[in-house]
Amino acid sequence: MSAVRVNAKIIRQEPIASDIYSMEISVPVIADQAKPGQFVTLYSKDGARLMPRPISICEINVAAGTLHLVYRVVGAGTREFAALQSGDWITVMGPLGNGFTIRDKKAILIGGGIGIPPMLALTAGLACEKTVVLGFRDEIFLAEAFEPYGDVYIASEDGGHGVKGNVLDAVREYGVTGEVIYACGPMPMLRAVKAYAMEHGIEAQLSLEERMACGVGACLGCVCETKDRDAHSNVHNKRICKDGPVFFAEEVELS
Repeated sequence: MSAVRVNAKIIRQEPIASDIYSMEISVPVIADQAKPGQFVTLYSKDGARLMPRPISICEINVAAGTLHLVYRVVGAGTREFAALQSGDWITVMGPLGNGFTIRDKKAILIGGGIGIPPMLALTAGLACEKTVVLGFRDEIFLAEAFEPYGDVYIASEDGGHGVKGNVLDAVREYGVTGEVIYACGPMPMLRAVKAYAMEHGIEAQLSLEERMACGVGACLGCVCETKDRDAHSNVHNKRICKDGPVFFAEEVELS
């Protein structure tokens, strides 16, 4: 099924950390098709803001027909979304992008910052043995939601929670092992995860965070360098919104 654009009712919304909001929307037609690692775009009611805002899917409830979205307020568009309340309506398009390729292997799931939310749907959907490693700058959010699914380890920059340092410091500190790594977070984290995976001969799938314009691959506004030539643009680039946001680590050059 291709992506659809529909009006969705907001079931609930609340702040869960500084400038971090949790929103649940009723959108059965998208929830029924969504996969871990995909995203949706939300549209502003302000005609001056034509481009939608991409938001990763945090949880998928097919039975209830709902999606759980967790996002950071970074500008006027997301600030508008944060003001919405239960019972309000918002225009949504999705599901968009390509999600994670599920492996029946012992898994390490790594999330950093606002890259943590999309890891929750994946963690819930994996039936294999798994360990979750989450990296925060300071405030902790969503960590408890992962606990029913496996061991959860935390790293924080200031050492206020878990290991002082980054996610790989936590991986080493707690002796975390696995046969496949799934990760989403800021580019420096993904570069480090890719290097770690290659050093240890572990398959890694990386979900890239990037500013997007159209969200459907038409504008070429969000591209990453790849080893293979893209059939659409005929260069060594791929569109993160359309070809990703999830890539196998060996596919992409993370500069």
